[in-house]
Amino acid sequence: MNRPFPAALVLAALVAAPLAPAALGQTVPIDPKLPDYKPTQGVSGSIKSVGSDTMNNLMALWAEGFKRVYPNVTLEIEGKGSSTAPPALTEGTATFGPMSRAMKEKEIDDFEKKHGYKPIALSSSIDMLAVYVHKDNPIESLTLPQVDAIFSKTRKGGFEKDIRTWGELGLGGEWADKPISLYGRNSASGTYGYFKEHALFKGDYKDAVKEQSGSSAVVQGVAMDKYAIGYSGIGYKTADVRAVPLALEASSAPIAAEAENAYSGEYPLARFLYVYVNHRPNSELDPLRREFVRYVFSRQGQSDVLKDGYYPVTARIAGEALRSVGLSPAVEAGAGR
Repeated sequence: MNRPFPAALVLAALVAAPLAPAALGQTVPIDPKLPDYKPTQGVSGSIKSVGSDTMNNLMALWAEGFKRVYPNVTLEIEGKGSSTAPPALTEGTATFGPMSRAMKEKEIDDFEKKHGYKPIALSSSIDMLAVYVHKDNPIESLTLPQVDAIFSKTRKGGFEKDIRTWGELGLGGEWADKPISLYGRNSASGTYGYFKEHALFKGDYKDAVKEQSGSSAVVQGVAMDKYAIGYSGIGYKTADVRAVPLALEASSAPIAAEAENAYSGEYPLARFLYVYVNHRPNSELDPLRREFVRYVFSRQGQSDVLKDGYYPVTARIAGEALRSVGLSPAVEAGAGR
């Protein structure tokens, strides 16, 4: 059953010098090699972000920070799901397309047919997709095949039987005969697609899953329903729910949804959160987009990531993102090109 998870592998490969678990504790430090953002001249206009609900609050924090520096810039954020980002970026109705999953081949192809080149994915931050239960739920851990048997009607993870009650997961007492109430995202969501691919082994969801339009609604549903289980980004965790440690299979050790396990790539549902941009190869970004991207990958922008409950990227990942749109990480933010 042990199979690679692309997001975890990418994280492990890119983070050349992961932050030491002892240093992480409850607070993840910002990479000291990330630059401070410094304002520049000639930045004006409007930014429209269309895409991920998971990243809605994060885009708002970046927008607020950017607007403090450039008060005359207008920003509009629409977060109805990752699937809304590619068409908006393709048709030019969005400046940026935040997505909690990578674009699908067809989405990239549609963009390339119109523009003659592929969109650029900027790895803006790190998330863990958590499996949440009510804070009073005593379940200690779950394997991914068990998660699949809970949420999926196809059970491609190979678990021997369907799981419908908490007793079937070994809980006794009042929990033994209680049906598991399922909460999840709708199909427009990148989180829906990511969970389907990596936790349901590309299988199909049960019809009983209560589909929510937003990430916070999933967590609220679980918080209000004692016998519920749901999935959502780690940035939406509250005191009323608990993120269950996950194991790849029965013979594997459960891995907690904690920062060090995201950076190391051990947590099986770790993923990048992307910001997609329309960048023609060998061209320069206009000042407005250029400076917003620089802000996102500055110390201030990655502090916003922490504020929203996600994890900051390293200077190395930030540098790769900047270079992918023709910006040099060696140049001080705001200094132009």
